[in-house]
Amino acid sequence: MEIYLVRHTETICEKGICYGQSDVGLMQPFESIFENIISQLPSEIVLFSSPLKRCVILADYIQNKTNTVSFEKDDRLMEMDFGDWEMKNWNDIPPEQLNPWMEDFVNITVSNGESFVKLHERVGGFLSDIISKNTTKPIVVVAHAGVIRSILCHHTSLPLKDAFNNKVDFGQVIKIEA
Repeated sequence: MEIYLVRHTETICEKGICYGQSDVGLMQPFESIFENIISQLPSEIVLFSSPLKRCVILADYIQNKTNTVSFEKDDRLMEMDFGDWEMKNWNDIPPEQLNPWMEDFVNITVSNGESFVKLHERVGGFLSDIISKNTTKPIVVVAHAGVIRSILCHHTSLPLKDAFNNKVDFGQVIKIEA
């Protein structure tokens, strides 16, 4: 089963802002980047997307430019919930909160948010569900860097602590076989 992991394009957030599950828009213009993404995808697909608008805008475009058999938004594809840190500059997060998380982002839960292991569990549930459907059509997943890193860890058995070894650029398409 072919799965194409697509990260949304650049957001309107300034560099250094922690925006996790905040519903922020995309930096314009993005059409040429979207066209480049389309050129890397099969023409007939099953499409899944995070419900956050930075992914839905891209997923809608993909749906309109391909022969999409089905399109579902799935909450399990949302980026990590950064709780109290949402929309704060990383430099403004108190070191006594940030440093323990930086040392063990896998297990430390952000205040009123989640840990990477929690994200990994929900993404794993999504992945199990789509694999069990055993579709013959290629699957396209429009999501966030954290979600894509988690899927790559599931796929390659890479330890979660090494998830950031998987570089995932804005607008990048990564093909895996499941």
